[in-house]
Amino acid sequence: MVMCDNSVFSIFPPAPAQGTITVCEQHGGLLSSPAQSKPYKKLPGYPDVVLSGGGSSSLTHRENAKSAFLPHNETVWKRALHAWYEMGSPGVFEEIVNSSDEVPDWVAVLAKKTLTLVRWANSLHGSIFPHLSMSNEEIITEFSQIVNWSRSPVRAFAWHPHTLKFAYALGDDSIKVHSGKSDLVPTLKHKLQKNVADLAWQPQSASVLAVACQSCVLIWHVEPTSLATRPSTSSCQVLHQNNHAPVTCLAWDPSGRILLSASPVDTSLMAWDVPMETCIPLRRLGGGGVSLLRWSPDGSKVFSATPSQLFRVWETRRWTCEVWTKCTSRCKSACWSPDGRTLLFATENEPIIYSLTFSTNIDDTSTVIGGSQSAVVSVSLAEVDLKTEDGETTKVGGLVQSMVMDRHGERLAVTLHGQVLPYIALFRTRTNPMLEITPCGLVQGEIGEYPLHVSFQPSFDRGALLSVVWSSGALRYVPLYFIPSGEIQNAHYHQPAPPTLNGNILSPIARHT
Repeated sequence: MVMCDNSVFSIFPPAPAQGTITVCEQHGGLLSSPAQSKPYKKLPGYPDVVLSGGGSSSLTHRENAKSAFLPHNETVWKRALHAWYEMGSPGVFEEIVNSSDEVPDWVAVLAKKTLTLVRWANSLHGSIFPHLSMSNEEIITEFSQIVNWSRSPVRAFAWHPHTLKFAYALGDDSIKVHSGKSDLVPTLKHKLQKNVADLAWQPQSASVLAVACQSCVLIWHVEPTSLATRPSTSSCQVLHQNNHAPVTCLAWDPSGRILLSASPVDTSLMAWDVPMETCIPLRRLGGGGVSLLRWSPDGSKVFSATPSQLFRVWETRRWTCEVWTKCTSRCKSACWSPDGRTLLFATENEPIIYSLTFSTNIDDTSTVIGGSQSAVVSVSLAEVDLKTEDGETTKVGGLVQSMVMDRHGERLAVTLHGQVLPYIALFRTRTNPMLEITPCGLVQGEIGEYPLHVSFQPSFDRGALLSVVWSSGALRYVPLYFIPSGEIQNAHYHQPAPPTLNGNILSPIARHT
């Protein structure tokens, strides 16, 4: 990979003045207004909510959601027994490590070393990774796309891909579901719903929500016509696989037929047939686990990052994969273009967005991924001094926390680490006939806020709608009004057949384990 010294922020428009907030994009530019004027505009059908209720901002690692289910007067050994029933032997050692102040020092040290050894064995890799000796909460915090997950008021957030609905998990591990068509807000709770790290709505279904938890994946069936504010746990399936915990990332294929789950301590991806509650492990040696999943919008490929310097791209017909190993550190964030031809990604120690391009002229029987041999530097995000609209100077730039692209492939939102005034960097993009990324501007919240999670509402029809969960717990919308240059047409690229887990696809998966 090639380094790039010219920061894109040196040609960015001036940053918003302090005390102003970004309201929208109009006529090609971002508009800001004074925060005290409360310039937020109500978007018809979009709920105005403050995501709160967990009180997690003051929690320590020990004072976690487990306390909602286990009485404080239980001994560490009784809690360890509960952990044994839920997670097996790793859960016992995890509980003892978390309760090191309640056990003799030699027991705590032995438990930590044993936990490291167990996780190393489960990772099927020949070297020790630092994350294998972490607690479950530390692992989730390290690999979550949510900023400072362990202390965030919101642990996970997901829009439904087709309807105006979203779900979010709070610090107490409850999940709330908001719909633009109803004032009813169902609250989802389950005894296994602990340390929620990710949420994913099933495509082609209005009611199925997958939840990544500490010891399993939960599948909630939240019927849109139900009047229940607390759906019964009988509406919930439990998907469990030994040594596949904590689950930190989920991805549905665009047809909604297959659910992938990943854990940073398990080198296997789990491909779930949800109705049958069965899974097929997609095993590959190396990497120490799977830390990030991104299924391409066209369904033909899956990106999977690891806690090490390598990442993979899978094709979903025969489930073969290609490996890239030249990264300087682990991949921190990634997103696909809408046509599945371009992958953008960033590593945890470089202020750079890289790109990979893939061929789309591959027939359905091919096992060739068709990716470029090396990644290309697309954007440098190195820190620079940038003027603000009121004439001051602020530092902008740094490492990528997360990035998302809208469904038209024309806007890219990027959150960054370690800025004095935390912003969201917004770019204009084109992916056809070649990738272009140009500055649009910086999105700013109220004073003292920084973005925890950014996403695009998938069905907004007047350009793109950026939704931001801020550190205050507020969910705000930034409409980006523009006329798309053209919807992705199926005629422009070969539409692959949907992936399957049955029929003749089963043998190739087994063959590559």
